[in-house]
Amino acid sequence: MTGDGGKLSRDADKNTASVSVAAMMRYMESTQGFDIVLKKNMPLGSGLGSSAASSAAAVVAANELLGRPFDRESLVHFAMEGERVACGSAHADNVAPCILGGIVLIRSYDPLEIISLPVPNQLYVVVVHPHVEVLTRVARAVLPKEISLKTGITQWANTAAFVAGLYQSDYSLISRSVEDHVAEPARADLIPHFYTVQEAALLKGALACSISGSGPSVFALTKGAKQAALVAAEMKKVFRQHKTKCDVFVSAVNKKGVRILPS
Repeated sequence: MTGDGGKLSRDADKNTASVSVAAMMRYMESTQGFDIVLKKNMPLGSGLGSSAASSAAAVVAANELLGRPFDRESLVHFAMEGERVACGSAHADNVAPCILGGIVLIRSYDPLEIISLPVPNQLYVVVVHPHVEVLTRVARAVLPKEISLKTGITQWANTAAFVAGLYQSDYSLISRSVEDHVAEPARADLIPHFYTVQEAALLKGALACSISGSGPSVFALTKGAKQAALVAAEMKKVFRQHKTKCDVFVSAVNKKGVRILPS
């Protein structure tokens, strides 16, 4: 393994990549082994889906070597087992979009039902990763175990409106709908200067700005690449003003998911 700073486990029962491939082999009732070489260019504990990236890459690569016995959606089941060792829960929030691409909605886990949502053509994402580590387990621990009915209704309405905004390519509706009343208030204090960065992004024209995954990365949505560049520069400026180093990523939404690169 390279690029992980020596932090990733070399234990096959603890690394998300090997755990996911092992789950695939158990399902196939196969005793075949794999040598996995992982080049990790994502920071750990970043809120960028680092563990999911390893799981997704591993199962897609193994599936390719085996002659593609599984379709992409089936691979999500195996990659979820990597998430179980990463944070204690076999969830598809990150591995499903990693493998399938685009924006997805997990409607159900029993059975697993993944709904691919449309992505407006001009929707861009800015992600700023401050050099602060927030472990997923810690970020999950601060979430409330229960929420009020009022909070639930507001959150569910925003989720439904966000989906409607995607289908209608209604950027104004998307902007009004990305309003988190559950995770953001609980996790904001784990991220230095979060509300200052959020305010700066919105004032610069971002459609929305909130916490990426479990943090500390912060994301913003924009309409168009030009606006994305302006918002990214402003978010970076705030972190720099507070002497916090950060990395900035700007991209349209990847609609294709995992790709097999030519050798």
